[in-house]
Amino acid sequence: MSFELIKKVNEAQKKASVVDVRSGDTVRVSQKIREGAKERIQIFEGVVIRTDRRASHTSRITVRKIASGVGVEKSFLLHSPLVEKVEVVRRAKVRRNYLSFLRNRSGKSARLKALNFDREGVNTLAEAPVVKEIVTETAAEAKAE
Repeated sequence: MSFELIKKVNEAQKKASVVDVRSGDTVRVSQKIREGAKERIQIFEGVVIRTDRRASHTSRITVRKIASGVGVEKSFLLHSPLVEKVEVVRRAKVRRNYLSFLRNRSGKSARLKALNFDREGVNTLAEAPVVKEIVTETAAEAKAE
């Protein structure tokens, strides 16, 4: 009983659809940043070096970029309400999920071999199934009884 309840809550927190992101992709992540009463969107662009728990509501990607000669890594929860949009800019051929070897490399040795891919097809989100109507109908039936 309690496990089913936890499962329902977890599924309710998931976004309807997220972009298929893989290790080796160069992505542009738009994240909401709140500063006091103001809210803005900040873009972080870099290479995905790790993907975790892709089917779960806690799916996470780790993105790495070089800023002013210093390597910067940031992890993003894909289903977080703070992550506005994830856009795949470039896709590369890699043979592993965790690209930790890129941390020790710089310049030409840190390059990944690019693949041709359908950029528009990858970045378009599938239409969300209509779940809200089902929930409201069952709530209406419960109130009627």
